[in-house]
Amino acid sequence: MNIQRPSTPPSQTTSPSAFRSPSRSIVSSPGRQRLHAADRFIPTRGSVDLTAAYSLIDSDDRFDSPPATRQTHQHPPDLDPVVRSSADIHERRIQEANKMFSQVLKAEIFGDKVPSSNLDTSPSPSIVSTPTSSRPRTGSSVSLSPARKLFQYSSPQNSPKKLLDTDFDASSHLHSLAGSPNRKLVFDADSPSFSTSPVRIDTQKLLTSPKKEARHISPFPSRVLDAPELADDFYLNNVDWSSSNILAVGLGSCVYLWIGSSAQVLKLCDFSSVQDTVTSVSWIDSGDHIAVGTFKGTVQIWDAEKAKRIRVMSGHTARACSLAWNRHILSSGSRDRSVLHRDVRAPEHFIRRLSGHKQEVCGLKWNTTENLLASGSNDNKLFIWDALNDEAPMHRFTQHTAAVKALAWSPHQRSLLASGGGSADRTIRFWNTSTGALCNTIDTGSQVCNLMWSKNSNELVSTHGFSQNQIAIWKYPSMRQVTALYGHTYRVLFLSMSPDGQTIVTGAGDETLRFWQVFKKSKSAQTSLSRLDSQLLQIR
Repeated sequence: MNIQRPSTPPSQTTSPSAFRSPSRSIVSSPGRQRLHAADRFIPTRGSVDLTAAYSLIDSDDRFDSPPATRQTHQHPPDLDPVVRSSADIHERRIQEANKMFSQVLKAEIFGDKVPSSNLDTSPSPSIVSTPTSSRPRTGSSVSLSPARKLFQYSSPQNSPKKLLDTDFDASSHLHSLAGSPNRKLVFDADSPSFSTSPVRIDTQKLLTSPKKEARHISPFPSRVLDAPELADDFYLNNVDWSSSNILAVGLGSCVYLWIGSSAQVLKLCDFSSVQDTVTSVSWIDSGDHIAVGTFKGTVQIWDAEKAKRIRVMSGHTARACSLAWNRHILSSGSRDRSVLHRDVRAPEHFIRRLSGHKQEVCGLKWNTTENLLASGSNDNKLFIWDALNDEAPMHRFTQHTAAVKALAWSPHQRSLLASGGGSADRTIRFWNTSTGALCNTIDTGSQVCNLMWSKNSNELVSTHGFSQNQIAIWKYPSMRQVTALYGHTYRVLFLSMSPDGQTIVTGAGDETLRFWQVFKKSKSAQTSLSRLDSQLLQIR
């Protein structure tokens, strides 16, 4: 039977050029399908986001984002401290796992080199190592399609053995099979030819290397002391811990001393008879004398061991709310907007007056290595003063939008200053005082009341007020939050650190002092820093 194919209707018959676009050229070759060049897609790996492509984590948890833009998860302020700490540890473990996955994925797909800092230099117990002198030198990475003979095996380098009590020399036999009597065949466990793992050797070492455990910081204070009449005033500085392990606290019109070695509490002074109150306390570096600022503007020097007042210095017309020592030079800041330099050895009440701030000077910190003084004020300004030329500030920083009380010079990096802003600012800023440049800024989400660098590690402690009243530990320079401590029900306005650098003490308007074990013991003793020569500040 003859079957005839139906002819195509004239309406469906089209010319090959009917749908041809004038902007597209057609590439054709015999036996191949015609392709439109404009429809070709050439992928580029540079624009591939591995984390987003595999839908593993949220963008907030990515380690690739810069520290200034990465947001930290904020827990509800009424969350239980144990639950909060467990959540923080779980979050850090998730971040470390995501970072590990990203490194392995890039190494296996793109052939990137695995960071050597994550590898353990000791040999893995599951891999047989051979002497370095006999091991062939290979590159740090292996090609995805290496040109190698998969079925050419060799035995370990050893002395001739007798097999089955015969004179058969296995090593000589293998050498003869190799075609060269002088060639030595060595079994290399690190060679990709003998690996049974689907990943490369360096990636195996990364996955099997011991992981650094996250440091555990207790969410509970190690000690809690009652502090009745501890002022809930943002601008005061009423807590300081001496190098002789004595904690001084200003409570109302009195100054109390807590002896760290015996946990005894002693009263140093009482200003109730003169109707005055304590607005600041600060220990000299040697730890035997303490300066006390009062509401009436006087600054008193006390011998802590004898509980005796040495002298009273005037000069301010309003309360002296900030103090900073530099050997025998004591600087005081006041609500009268001035900063006074006092040489405690000289008979004068002060030897130099610094003017420039427009409101109360609530933050003072000396950098004794470079003879620089940082002053913060309620006018939202941060000034850097040079001891050699203090007629005008060396730097004027105006980026903060609230009062600048929190100041801390880094003991680990020269000329690095951290400053914190109040409730309308909520940021921590890092400054290079050598160049006057702003290094970094991070939004903490809460009023920054105090800052202090760890003596034993490159970490920073910050205490906060509205709205979470937390204590935060930051890793510098990544500014990754190590942990956050909660317990105070009011703004954490006061902060100081023990002489060994392991414990911090915080005070708040809830009239409690809380001690927190947050840092490890220093592995090496800290070297003493140079001090300011008094001749730099003496009036000619």
